[in-house]
Amino acid sequence: MKLHGIFSPLTTPFASDGAVALPKLRENIARYNKTGLAGYAINGSTSESVLLKWEEVYRIWETARDAAAPDRILIAGTGAESTIETIEHTNRAASLGYAAALVRTPSFYKPAMTESALAEHYLRVADAARIPILVYSVPVFTHVTVEAPLIARVSKHPNIVGMKDSSGNVQGVVEIIAAAPKEFQTLVGSASTLYESLEKGAVGAILAVACAFPELCVEIYEASRASKPAKVHSLAQKLIAPAKLFGPQHGIAGLKYALDRIGYYGGAPRSPLLPINESARNEIDAMLASVMEARPSFN
Repeated sequence: MKLHGIFSPLTTPFASDGAVALPKLRENIARYNKTGLAGYAINGSTSESVLLKWEEVYRIWETARDAAAPDRILIAGTGAESTIETIEHTNRAASLGYAAALVRTPSFYKPAMTESALAEHYLRVADAARIPILVYSVPVFTHVTVEAPLIARVSKHPNIVGMKDSSGNVQGVVEIIAAAPKEFQTLVGSASTLYESLEKGAVGAILAVACAFPELCVEIYEASRASKPAKVHSLAQKLIAPAKLFGPQHGIAGLKYALDRIGYYGGAPRSPLLPINESARNEIDAMLASVMEARPSFN
């Protein structure tokens, strides 16, 4: 299982009545199929996963599978609070033909989520899963951080093939890579640290920014792989503003607005998330104009 490259964590389109708009998802994927993305992650944090019913998630997985080009790797976000439910969702994704599962850390009982508890969770999931597992660390939402000692414990399992680290901590990524076997694949989820992480040994990324700027992200990855650090650094500067606007400032609502502006379907986020206000829209419009002017091929 080779998970090198840039993956887009697809947003979930909603219709005006709040229902999942599966035709819009198909349209978005048809456009992404024309890019250099390695594949798609479905039902991660960018997908508003915690706001979806699992029956909706299953339909989304089916739609994405049918719409994705045959050469795209499909990763399903299958994490739940309990180990038994995580196994159930992971094997449902396996039955639908997904290549790997992205398993977030349980977090509701945070004080109990010790290294030993997390290790047992991931090892039990990996034992039972019919597809390979990626550990998913996204502390901005879960407040649980996966660190090198945990990866040292679980990465030797043959069915735990890598992780997505969305901590934004490059030193932590370095320590994780050093602690894991050579074949363990570390992908990052922070666009602001993409350049440094690739230079330190990350094999790719699953980036919300890649929903709006897939080719720019792919170009950064390809330049890194070709050992062109000056080009990687220069291109990565273009991700700084989008990373802030689609991350801590305006989040998923801001990303969805940007998608609407550049020809994808974004739509509104699901309640209780709110659409962005006029000031935020103007800020994102200015950023898009700047990036599009520099990269006219994105139009």
